[in-house]
Amino acid sequence: MQLPAPLLSGRPPISGYGRGRFRLGGIEHAGSLLVLPEGVYDWPVSSAGGLSGDALQPVLSHDPPLDFLILGTGVAQLFPDKALRHLFAEAKIGLEAMDTGAAARTYNVLLAEERIFAAALIAAG
Repeated sequence: MQLPAPLLSGRPPISGYGRGRFRLGGIEHAGSLLVLPEGVYDWPVSSAGGLSGDALQPVLSHDPPLDFLILGTGVAQLFPDKALRHLFAEAKIGLEAMDTGAAARTYNVLLAEERIFAAALIAAG
């Protein structure tokens, strides 16, 4: 998956989420987000059914490698299928799935701890 230009540089804290939107870094964004250390990107995944190795390739191939991915799966926590879990295990990247609200809150905590991670957040609500 080729990423579009970033919406924002860096990883700003998430100051709000819900009703299919996120607020971060002074902007409000409708739709899902992929957050890498270098920036925040619009992410064309609208449901957990759209999760795939291709959709998460920017995380799997990130240089330098990431420690783990926080995966917000929408309104409910859904676990990735075996094939996707296998891709992350092969890449030695942890994969933590949770509902998007929990993922947004966890993202802010990990950001404050200056951890090396990415977040893939499916817009909820």
